[in-house]
Amino acid sequence: MRKIAKYAKKDINRLLKDAGIIRSRLKIAATIENAKRFIEVKKEFGSFDKYIWQFVGGKPIHNKYETPAELPAQTKESQMMSQDLKKRGFRFVGPVICYAFMQAVGMVNDHTTDCYRYHEINKR
Repeated sequence: MRKIAKYAKKDINRLLKDAGIIRSRLKIAATIENAKRFIEVKKEFGSFDKYIWQFVGGKPIHNKYETPAELPAQTKESQMMSQDLKKRGFRFVGPVICYAFMQAVGMVNDHTTDCYRYHEINKR
């Protein structure tokens, strides 16, 4: 994060030529800005982990969806996370993106109840 937070105009120009990434000036600038904000959050809370888990009370939410159609695109928790991240200067962190992040890192168990992983995860 510290390295990315120090990126300057020459780094942005280099990245805009990199065919291996999404070459959007706005997204590249947001990534650099988000790295700076990440460092600030880490200083304030001691870790980003401590900060981010506050939105689910420090433990995963175990939903009980029976079909994929029931899965929400966002929740009140992801909306609160998005609002707070934006207040802190983060960019490209809408509630749908935040909910996808929450699913990816295990803050929510959105496996359907007939999935073997649903029951494995709920045992923890």
